[in-house]
Amino acid sequence: MTDSNRWYWLTLIIITGVLVYLLAPVLTPFMIAAILAYIGDPLVDRLETYKLPRLAAVAIVFVGLTLIASIVLIILIPLLEKQIFTLGQKVPAYVNVIQQQFVPWLNTKFGLGVSIDPEQLKQSLTTNWQQAGGFASKIVAYLTHSGFVILEVAANLVLIPVVAFYLLRDWDGLVARVRELLPRKTEPVVSLLAKQTDEVLGSFLRGQLLVMLSLSLIYSVGLGIVGLDVALLVGLIAGLVSFVPYLGFIVGIFIASIAAVMQFGDITHLFYVGLVFMIGQTLEGMVLTPYLVGDRIGLHPVAVIFAVLAGGQLFGFLGILLALPVAAIIAVILRYLHEQYKSSSMYSG
Repeated sequence: MTDSNRWYWLTLIIITGVLVYLLAPVLTPFMIAAILAYIGDPLVDRLETYKLPRLAAVAIVFVGLTLIASIVLIILIPLLEKQIFTLGQKVPAYVNVIQQQFVPWLNTKFGLGVSIDPEQLKQSLTTNWQQAGGFASKIVAYLTHSGFVILEVAANLVLIPVVAFYLLRDWDGLVARVRELLPRKTEPVVSLLAKQTDEVLGSFLRGQLLVMLSLSLIYSVGLGIVGLDVALLVGLIAGLVSFVPYLGFIVGIFIASIAAVMQFGDITHLFYVGLVFMIGQTLEGMVLTPYLVGDRIGLHPVAVIFAVLAGGQLFGFLGILLALPVAAIIAVILRYLHEQYKSSSMYSG
């Protein structure tokens, strides 16, 4: 690569980064639509093998996924609302448990001399709850009186499925056009790296999404059998953060253990909670991840965490959406450079 080419690509990368930073709010719905189209493209390709036209296959996948998402939201939202309301009602009882059981045990065990005024704590929680409610009311009032904000939210809700539909319809054509624009000298290498990136990113996004949903179901059902009042809430939280290995297990068992102690006040239910998460972790490691994700990810858990945090810090919500695709591309490029270095005379000589 000549110096002029290097400067050309460096300038292009800088300009692209600046534009992404400046246009982040506008690009967010397009990025969400692109991710949805990317996830749905293999299903459309599978239907095309049955001699269906591309447009018909896209319509079937689009309508099917929309119906599934709508049914899940219709079922989950009332259940979650009920559990959150139940949790709010039981806060005073939880305060009493902390005062009557946890604090005496803490003082006896460690000699700390900690004391908590339950009435003051309840009053503080009530005041903060009212302030939160007042803040929420202000937000709602602002949104109600700001027609532009409502219009923007409504436009995004309409824009995302529309853009996703058109991207899904034209996905193969767009990929082919991008490939045609590549310089002929670098096209084989770029195509190879793109294929490897697709394997890494596709395995992670599609497979890990199924793993997260499966773990949410396992944890919610298991904690429901245990009798935990907030089983669905805890199960969803544990499942959704399980994109980082062991994080869902740690967060879930921590929250569920606290909820079990507050609700039941015995060791037996703590054992049951631990058993539920041990079963979930075993199924994840031995069944879900091997069959749904595979061993082609190549993204270290620390790299995933850093990518998400760095993307959010730099570009906000758009950065979070871009984090994993960019991390997958960087991982594939670094792996390719490592292979080139190992096969070069610099290494062998």
